[in-house]
Amino acid sequence: MITAGTLVLRRRDVQHFLSLVDCIEAVEHAFRLHGEGKTLAPVMMGIHSSEGGFHIKAGILPLARSYFAAKMNANFPNNRQRCNLPTIQGVIVLCDAQNGRPLAVLDSIEITASRTAAATAVAAKYLARNDSRMATICGCGEQGRVQLQALAQILKLQGAFAYDIVDERAREFAQESSAKLGIPVQATKDLNHAIEQSDVCVTCTSSRQGFLNRQHIRPGTFIAAVGADNPEKQELTPELMASAKIVVDILEQCASSGDLHHAIRAGAVSRSDVHAELSEVVAGKKPGRTSQEETIIFDSTGMALQDVAAAALVYEKAEQAGFERTLEFAA
Repeated sequence: MITAGTLVLRRRDVQHFLSLVDCIEAVEHAFRLHGEGKTLAPVMMGIHSSEGGFHIKAGILPLARSYFAAKMNANFPNNRQRCNLPTIQGVIVLCDAQNGRPLAVLDSIEITASRTAAATAVAAKYLARNDSRMATICGCGEQGRVQLQALAQILKLQGAFAYDIVDERAREFAQESSAKLGIPVQATKDLNHAIEQSDVCVTCTSSRQGFLNRQHIRPGTFIAAVGADNPEKQELTPELMASAKIVVDILEQCASSGDLHHAIRAGAVSRSDVHAELSEVVAGKKPGRTSQEETIIFDSTGMALQDVAAAALVYEKAEQAGFERTLEFAA
């Protein structure tokens, strides 16, 4: 009879057990399994609130054991100014998919940031030019920091630009990232100039209007559009989307809530114009980059299997370490 309780992992516990390198590997494996048809389709539900919204993402992933995870995230973009709380807060419940036992309850902030950046890193591995050396990060919050760190694990970056509508935030980001990564990171107010000098661009903002335009993107650029995770958000103009090869994480999600959604509504592209889901590229079913001149966009809305992979990784490491904080829900 199984008597072990449910592990309870706070944010600092997740930070302790989840390295970015391991997370990238776990997320790539999840995309590969999905591309090989070895997983069920993940699901998502969203509910809006007056100042933000909630979404629930769930999926099952066959790893050392079969895991189910459901993540409930709140996303309130003005939280810092309104009540000094994080923009994103939530929990993940990880279960044994064979018997339903709750294995762990985990804070979702660190997992969400790490698995999102890990997906960008996986996409860059298959879609960015191998000789990419300069990156621009648009949006210098917590997600932007992890995004640049993840890119540095995959690409041999020699420098980066940091852009944010709050200049001081970009300056702090540049200073901290330069020290952490050992490369020059420059805060900039001139986004167009930064983009023109960059091989890679990541957008991770709360923008509700497309600000990245076609005319400033040089051929061969890889763009990861991360911020548009609900139908109201938008970072890329439809014209830019129409000019590039589009790879998505989950087609249905991106067509309803990502930058792809806005491009479809504008009549600039259709679903059939999407080259592939990232899982198909990772599994070798469709090609990634096929020329140095291709401009490629990765529309990232967040796949539930990324959460399952990261939560399972944290749980297994915590168990191996003898982590003891538990709850007995059945007691």
